[in-house]
Amino acid sequence: MSAEATDQAPFGRRRGLPRIDLRNLRRFSRAALLGPASRGRLPDAIEHVAKVHRVHHPGAELDVLRKAYVLAESSHRGQMRKSGEPYITHPLAVTLILAELGAETTTLTASLLHDTVEDTDVTLDQVGEQFGEEVRYLVDGVTKLEKVDYGAAAEPETFRKMLVATGNDVRVMSIKLADRLHNMRTLGVMRPEKQARIAKVTRDVLIPLAERLGVQALKTELEDLVFAILHPEEYARTRELLQAHAGRPDPLALAAGDVRGVLHEAGITAEVLVRPRHFVSVHRAGIKRGELTGTDLGRLLVLVSDDADCYAVLGELHTCFTPVISEFKDFIAVPKFNLYQSLHTAVAGRDGEVTEVLIRTHQMHRVAEAGVIALGNPYAPTEGADAPEGERADPTRPGWLSRLLDWQSATPDPDIFWTSLRDDLAQDREITVFRSDGGTLGLPAGASCVDAAYSLYGDDAHSCIGARVNGRIATLSTVLRDGDTLQLLMASDSRDAASHGPSPEWLDHARTPAARIAINRWLAAHPAPQHESRETEAESGAELTGQGAQGSQAPQGGEAAVPAVGAGRPEAGIVVDLPGATVRLARCCTPVPPDAVTGFAVRGGAVTVHRVRCPGVARMTAAGRTAVGVRWADQDDGDGGGDYRVTLFAEAFSRPHLLADLTEAIAAEGAEVVAAAVEPPREQRVRHTYTLQLPDAGKLPILMRAMRNVPGVYDVTREGRSVAAAHS
Repeated sequence: MSAEATDQAPFGRRRGLPRIDLRNLRRFSRAALLGPASRGRLPDAIEHVAKVHRVHHPGAELDVLRKAYVLAESSHRGQMRKSGEPYITHPLAVTLILAELGAETTTLTASLLHDTVEDTDVTLDQVGEQFGEEVRYLVDGVTKLEKVDYGAAAEPETFRKMLVATGNDVRVMSIKLADRLHNMRTLGVMRPEKQARIAKVTRDVLIPLAERLGVQALKTELEDLVFAILHPEEYARTRELLQAHAGRPDPLALAAGDVRGVLHEAGITAEVLVRPRHFVSVHRAGIKRGELTGTDLGRLLVLVSDDADCYAVLGELHTCFTPVISEFKDFIAVPKFNLYQSLHTAVAGRDGEVTEVLIRTHQMHRVAEAGVIALGNPYAPTEGADAPEGERADPTRPGWLSRLLDWQSATPDPDIFWTSLRDDLAQDREITVFRSDGGTLGLPAGASCVDAAYSLYGDDAHSCIGARVNGRIATLSTVLRDGDTLQLLMASDSRDAASHGPSPEWLDHARTPAARIAINRWLAAHPAPQHESRETEAESGAELTGQGAQGSQAPQGGEAAVPAVGAGRPEAGIVVDLPGATVRLARCCTPVPPDAVTGFAVRGGAVTVHRVRCPGVARMTAAGRTAVGVRWADQDDGDGGGDYRVTLFAEAFSRPHLLADLTEAIAAEGAEVVAAAVEPPREQRVRHTYTLQLPDAGKLPILMRAMRNVPGVYDVTREGRSVAAAHS
């Protein structure tokens, strides 16, 4: 893209969006070259910024802006941008962008100085001495790290530093977004390959951050500029489409007139505006709807004084026009995670053409455009008699930012951080899940119970063994939806918690970097024992796909280990004829009394107990392995009780809620679901696999009978044997 193209406003850009055009750049350049104004008045180059600032903040103190400009201008004097303009025009343009959006004086002061420490001899200590610690912190937050010190890691580590700073003061990211917008506007003087690189980082990182901070005015223009660089052909076609419609009668203007008439008759004071879509929005609408009409190229925006008027306008529109109910969304009662509030609806007009309508108050509109920038100084102490002393009103630390700050601290590798950051920001929607204790949990759309566990409990989520979603038992892989109620089930005692841990399969269900990083860290710290890998492979047969806590046993060898102190000592109901052995109940056949059992010694002083008819026994006998004497303990042997694990297969006709009904039947018999897997349905039939913990092996026939009584279930078996044979 040429420099001329990037310096021109995109066709159809919304009015009121801040822009420094070439004429203003030349004016700023002349003012900068002439130097500061006489004592007591603002320099000419910053006078326009001051006027815009006073519109939003009539009582603002402007002397600090004059002082900041004088320092910036003298520091950058002699430096030129690649566009040929004096460098001071860049901080001036960034400051004007923020002033148009309503930023307060401290932010504007820091934006004037944001490049001084990076590109001149001015130090952070000098900034702090002259302008205070707040300005110093903001300037430091947006200052890049040196490539000399960080090499290829400079860019990701700069963003890490900036995000950490944003966690303490969101104004850091406001300045960075405005800085990137002005750089993108003048990117045409760069080489094409550098344009593409900067545009990709803007697309992957800064545009999602602008969306999350609610700064739609910056986000939409950044999207259009990136669109023009990375997709020039689609951009050109979209531009031609808008130009073709520009010469035709505007149906949105007619619709706006009809809406004004309806609201006037109803006695509702409202401002009705036509709001054109920006380039990317038109492109997306074309992909979604095919051929576009005039009403698809924009929306109507209705601005009123208070919340009640928003709903009054909605009632009148739905009464006097034909509403498209599927298009109605109430973001006033349930605001988006980025502070956005508005009513969305669509109505059919006189010619049957559907028009989208946004209804909001003037304050909502300001926040919708400027996001956190519209909050002024969110860190000012709360005023009023009821305000706790020293407490700050800080609505700018949403759940997504807290989650990001948590996981980045556990990711020292810059490449992993950079990849995880892009993946995290690619989740462009957030859901709210209600916890069973009455609290709420914010998660990215597409998050599973695994993500919820790590978001809520951190590393303690390693001992999560299941979940209930909306009151029903669910696998940890279950994808959560907005408004779901979630109860996470954790290991009940410390011994169980210590034995549990995430399985590699959990990574397939983790959508958040926090969950993936924690799982990978646990798996790296608990590798599968190499000396038992061959025995485990021969013994286990078909491995279960665990969605619960027992999935964690796979890295441990796939079997439940029970210590045996000495020969003849019953442990978990097993007596072993090998002194000092550790007992492992084989997962491939999960023996329980009164199964005929045998054992085989494995490395590490352990004995693996199998059912005699297990296929693994035949393989090990053929390989020359010597059996070890094992038997089920009688009551006379001592503690013959204990927990037993068994794997059951339920064959059923596929139907809704089958998994929940089966798990409820299992729970009713006192058994605990350790792991569960469901195979994809075939010919309307489905197979469920359960690994269960039984307090009493004698209850197994009763349990299997209860499972068979679940509607749709036609058979319940154990590994390689029928129900009848299992207890003959």
